[in-house]
Amino acid sequence: MSTLKVNTILSETPTVNITDGLNVTGVSTVATLNTTNIVNSTQLSNRNLIINGAMQVAQRGTSSTSTGYNSVDRFATSISGTDETPTQAQADVASGTTPYTLGFRKSFKITNGNQTGGAGTSDRVGIEYKIEAQDMANCGWNYLFSSSYITFSYWVKSSVAQNFYVRFKSSDSPSQAYAIETGSLSADTWTKITKTIPGNSNIVFNNDNGEGLSITWEIFRGTSQTGTRPLNAWAASDNATRTPNQTSTWYTTNDATFEITGVQLEVGSVATPFEHRSYADELKRCSRYYQKIAEGNQKAVAFAFNYNTQYGDWVLQYPMGPMRTSPSIDMVQGSDYYHYHGGSQTCNLDGAFIIEQQQNTQANIYFDPDASLTAGGTGYIKTHNASAYFAISAEL
Repeated sequence: MSTLKVNTILSETPTVNITDGLNVTGVSTVATLNTTNIVNSTQLSNRNLIINGAMQVAQRGTSSTSTGYNSVDRFATSISGTDETPTQAQADVASGTTPYTLGFRKSFKITNGNQTGGAGTSDRVGIEYKIEAQDMANCGWNYLFSSSYITFSYWVKSSVAQNFYVRFKSSDSPSQAYAIETGSLSADTWTKITKTIPGNSNIVFNNDNGEGLSITWEIFRGTSQTGTRPLNAWAASDNATRTPNQTSTWYTTNDATFEITGVQLEVGSVATPFEHRSYADELKRCSRYYQKIAEGNQKAVAFAFNYNTQYGDWVLQYPMGPMRTSPSIDMVQGSDYYHYHGGSQTCNLDGAFIIEQQQNTQANIYFDPDASLTAGGTGYIKTHNASAYFAISAEL
């Protein structure tokens, strides 16, 4: 290994031939350096296209048996045909392990149910992540050329020793897909996976806020959607053959677990160290897709006014800033879950809140209380149950 100590500024283009690696110590400023890849041993900002790849943010909760987005932000489960629904959760990375020693404290974990009916042809359990098309179009990857690359890396641990597949799919027409495999994982052992993916002339990413690239960890998928499929190669997307046929051992093992963390997708042919971002930074990025405004008992939701004697109304300015698109309301409902307090009057709000005239920055929301209101009056909405919450969602 060669060591070069640099304390001056290189103002002209140098010719440097390195055959056995290079360590640079001291203060160095390089004005022009003709090289293909530079891997910096320190963190470089804003290169990871994955939001919440260290699984820090979980606005919806830490555990759920529902499918879709229900625990770790930006990561969803895709589950169908199961006899007992697997659990998705934000889990702790055990101390003393790698990736814990690299600064990872949380993972996204799937715990299998008891699939008593065996591996059905249409059964599936997967983890999905979706990237906006404009983020792919503007990331700097020259995706139309096979000599231009993105690199995908992550940590994975399975309680069952077997091979798993991951599928990439470009969503804009003509949709293309690219399948990779983990190789045989050792049981209960964290493994770092790194894959470099070339561009392809058939890939299309529209410069908009729709879905551009999806990444699916195919923990199990039945034979109705698997078959003859090339690995490590782009080909037309075909939902009938998403991956090669899959091993069913994990799926048929009761309470088997699968977890990931440290997910990174970056432009270039080399995996750089994971870009650790602060919790506040990740929360802000997640809030483009989901914002939880109130949760728990006696939490303030909004200041509102009485539109007439029947309906109340308020303008919601999204507290964490603009969202990807006009959102929908996400809330849990039940008898006596929300109250409207106006003067000396308290009304139950058992009906749904209705969102209208929504934009990516604000929306108008109205509600129908269980009592007549005084037109023109004002009041405020609070939760009235420990399970109550009010949120807005603009997920892909």
